[in-house]
Amino acid sequence: MNGAMWRVVSRASSLIFHSKKRNALSVTVRTFSAPTGLYGFPHLKTAKGFQSFVDEAIQRSGELISYICAKQPASEVMRAMDEISDTVCSVVDSAELCRHTHPDREFVEEASKASMRINEYLHYLNTNHDLYDAIKKAEQECNMLSEEAKRGVRNLRADFERGGINLCSGKLDQVNKLNIEIAQLCREYNENIVMDPGIVDIYPSSRIPRNLHYLVKPIHRSVSLITKDLSGSRGTLKEKGFRITTDPQTVSSVLQFSSDDEVRKMVYIRGNSVPQANVDVLKRLISARHELAQIMGCSSYTEFSIKPNMALSPKVVMSFLLEMSKMVKPKTREEHRLLTKFKREKCGQSDEDLRPWDETYYMTMMKSSAYKLDASVVGSYFSLSNCIEGLKVLVQSLFGATFHSIPLAPNESWDPHVLKLSLHHPEEGDLGYLYLDLYSRKGKYPGCAHFAIKGGRRISPTEYQLPIVALVCNFPGSQNPSAVRLNHWEVETLFHEFGHALHSLLSRTDYQHFSGTRAVLDFAEIPSNLFEYSLIFNWDLQLECQHPPVQDEKDVFRMVMWHIISCRALGYYAWDYRVLRKFARHCSTGEEIPQKLVESMQGARDMFAATELQRQIFYALVDQTLFGEQPLPHGDISSVVAELKREHTNYGHVKGTHWETRFSHLLNYGAGYYSYLYAKCFAATIWKKLCEEDPLSSTTGFALRTKFLQHGGAREPDALLNDLMGDGIYRYHDGGIVPDISCLCDEMKLVEEYPLQVHL
Repeated sequence: MNGAMWRVVSRASSLIFHSKKRNALSVTVRTFSAPTGLYGFPHLKTAKGFQSFVDEAIQRSGELISYICAKQPASEVMRAMDEISDTVCSVVDSAELCRHTHPDREFVEEASKASMRINEYLHYLNTNHDLYDAIKKAEQECNMLSEEAKRGVRNLRADFERGGINLCSGKLDQVNKLNIEIAQLCREYNENIVMDPGIVDIYPSSRIPRNLHYLVKPIHRSVSLITKDLSGSRGTLKEKGFRITTDPQTVSSVLQFSSDDEVRKMVYIRGNSVPQANVDVLKRLISARHELAQIMGCSSYTEFSIKPNMALSPKVVMSFLLEMSKMVKPKTREEHRLLTKFKREKCGQSDEDLRPWDETYYMTMMKSSAYKLDASVVGSYFSLSNCIEGLKVLVQSLFGATFHSIPLAPNESWDPHVLKLSLHHPEEGDLGYLYLDLYSRKGKYPGCAHFAIKGGRRISPTEYQLPIVALVCNFPGSQNPSAVRLNHWEVETLFHEFGHALHSLLSRTDYQHFSGTRAVLDFAEIPSNLFEYSLIFNWDLQLECQHPPVQDEKDVFRMVMWHIISCRALGYYAWDYRVLRKFARHCSTGEEIPQKLVESMQGARDMFAATELQRQIFYALVDQTLFGEQPLPHGDISSVVAELKREHTNYGHVKGTHWETRFSHLLNYGAGYYSYLYAKCFAATIWKKLCEEDPLSSTTGFALRTKFLQHGGAREPDALLNDLMGDGIYRYHDGGIVPDISCLCDEMKLVEEYPLQVHL
């Protein structure tokens, strides 16, 4: 969402003030007895309904602003502010989901218009001095409020100020102009990636293995040839080749499966040197963010970004990253040595070096050779229906809740294959609602993502607005879930995103301001990390790129870290045999997945895990450095990236490449990419000390829910972590918080190489 205070409350809520005036947004999300529309919103029966949806949101927000300005007590100010957010963000979130998933072009266009209109209104809200003054007054009078309400008032005031509202008018105008410029540069950066993915033409076609033909486009060229008769006349022959579009997914597949060194090299270089236009865009983005930070009284954009987070300062983050880099380096060198030796044996050349375009290919070969894994065999145990059953088993075992299919109302769905589930607890009733949009289709957002539609909030002592979320995936093939086979990376992704959805569904905060993943950046992904562990953890960029695009970089600060911790935690569940055997069954025989197969999968995962971790450390260091002190330490951007790569990986920079020009996390998580590593450490500790002994026990689930998930961002993250795990899960350094890394070291078998002499 666009702006300061509203960026963290973009998941909607419900009416607090029961005025006599009609308010369409006062309809709770529990039932849709009245005629309804898309996602249950009565306005959205047709695409044009987005216009009235925006109109009523603005009208109702105006009423609430007037109410707040009539000198209400602190409790009413907080509730009214939360309702404004709910009212406006119902439009924002539904428009975003519609823009990325709806097959009807008219709906997409109207949702885009609604998004632009409501974002303009958000700018008005974020610069409204009457609201800011009311919040400051409420903060001074909040002694009688609940702890969550006090935290809400403090956060709203801080968010206003992060938007520059307390600056003089001239500087505030500069901040607003810079925010607009930054948003435009982010859009331009993403558009360039789409418009210029790069191409490589390969001749002859035999150089591309058959299993990659689905990714490439046949092409032909004329080749001159001399006839064999005495006339010496020339003829022509049409030679078939393939055109490779070097988008990230295709590049990844080619680097993994093509045995032709030259093909891999061409694809790697081309894929990492487009779009050229983003060299300048990124330079301008860095400059604009730096100027913004300086106006806000910070020495760098990293300082501005990290201030609200657990880490508190760039110094703390850099200390953590450099210590992680030092920790992992010995094992990565050994992995690099083994991979180089393997390549030389396969090539029959004792002096052959390992190139950047070789790494993925020989890793895949080496894993296959060591563990004899066949992707088709693994996939036969992971039908989509089995995996959905696995999610149900997880929720039932841990939380005593069940998912039930419920019918969709007329006009509520956007595609015939969308399913709606309720998460039901036998004692508490329905806990929330989940839309499943699982299959690929033309024009749909290409990744896997969790979209929140409504956030939970308390309406009265006896009423609670239930959360509504959508889980969007792009699984190919038949739309019969029993016939769709997932590779394990897709299973991981499903569990990861389900971790986000589950966190939203189980959150029980009084204010939707704190619902679900709305927490500080370096805290938000712990739950999803944890649940992903139950499959098999793959710390790869592909997984991290699946989140939906963020309209405003400020959206990320409060949601990402809690999201990281939640999803990484779920990730551990995705690898545990005790969990997998509950649902992974052979598509033909029905037999449960063999333990030896799971052990082979785990072994393949663990090979080169240090190298994968090192890559993420490198990404985080690039992110911190580019948005750090200016001017950049090594001159231009590519020089900075090249130097960091030489220092913190086992590969040198390939001349002419500029990988950073399509690493979109520099936009969405500017100076915050380190959060994934924070979450990985936190999730490893939670798994090791709380979940590993009995991952499916109700005792474990009770602790996760009552001490962690249900609080969303309503409590300080260090208090939540300490309540869940006790002392030792984090430590203080220069006023900031850093995670303990000992469990991660143990998990990755880094103890021998790096004896945990860690004192940040």
